[in-house]
Formats: sequence, structure tokens, C-alpha cells
Amino acid sequence: MQLPTPEDIKKRRNELGLTQSDLAKRAGVSQPLIARIESGDVDPRLSTVRKILEAFEEAKKEKQILIKDLMHSPVVHVSPDDSVEEVVNVMHTYGFSQVPALERGVPVGSISEDMIVRLMGESKKKPVSQLKVSDIMGDSFPTISPGVSISIVLHILEENPAVLVVEKGSVIGVVTKHDIMKLLQGQ
Repeated sequence: MQLPTPEDIKKRRNELGLTQSDLAKRAGVSQPLIARIESGDVDPRLSTVRKILEAFEEAKKEKQILIKDLMHSPVVHVSPDDSVEEVVNVMHTYGFSQVPALERGVPVGSISEDMIVRLMGESKKKPVSQLKVSDIMGDSFPTISPGVSISIVLHILEENPAVLVVEKGSVIGVVTKHDIMKLLQGQ
């Protein structure tokens, strides 16, 4: 087996669209070490080279998965004009804890069980079930295009429960944390 040269490592990292920091994080080494290896300033240990090559293989697998291949379609959603009672029925029917609010295929917000439960705890004159989605909805889920790789979506899902897939201005799919977790079953 021939060990990769510093140029080989840099070339492969760039082909996979990884920064030195990304590669360092994946390989469990420091970014300055990656920089020194790529510049030829240091000869890495065999164990470090192995970690780098394993990080490349993992990145290659991730890069091959596009969101359009993972998304669910059609997207179960509610309208801003729907009542909270209708939202609860949709959530119960599909077993979802949150749903996007769409208006003519365009994301305008989201609503979750947490929001509804929080409102139920507050005293209001009007029953929560009679409120409109537009009265209580939160921010819309982030949006991405269908050709985005899973590695980008992983970072977005660290801070959000779902990502909407948008093409030509309309929502065509959704990816949730649960969808990403299911990928582990295939390993």
C-alpha cells in the first residue's frame, strides 16, 4: 500500500469539499496538524494517516447522499388559516410533533406540540383549539434545494427539527432528524 503524499491529501480534501477544520474534526486531530501535513512540514504517524483516510471515506459516503433521495414528499402541512384543533388532528393522524405552515406551497411558519401545550397553560379568553395557526405559529423551518448533500443538512438539523426542500419557490419535501437517524440502521 502506498501512503498518500501531502499533495494527495490536500487534493482529496478539496475534492470532497472539506475545509482543513472539517477534516481535522472528522479525523480527531487539530487543524494546524492538517495544515502542516498538507504543506509537507511534518510526516504524520501511520495512525493519523489512517484517521484521515477514514474521515475521507465517511465524507465520501455523506457526499453521495443528496437530500432529494432522503426527503419525504408530499409534505404534510397546515395552513395559517387552520384552527389549532385541526393542527392537533393532523399531528395525531401522522404522529408528528411539529408541522410546517404553508401558504400556496410557500413556507410561512411552523407549529409544534410544545407551542400548543405552552398556550394551554396560559389563561386566555378564547379556547386554544379555536385559535388560528397564524395566531401562534413560530418561524418557518429552514429551506434547502434538492441537490444539497446530507453533510450540509446535518449542520442545519443540529439547531432545527426539520428542513424543507424547496424547488422553484415551492416546498416539495421535508427532512427531519428522524430521517437522519434512520440512516444509522443502514450502516
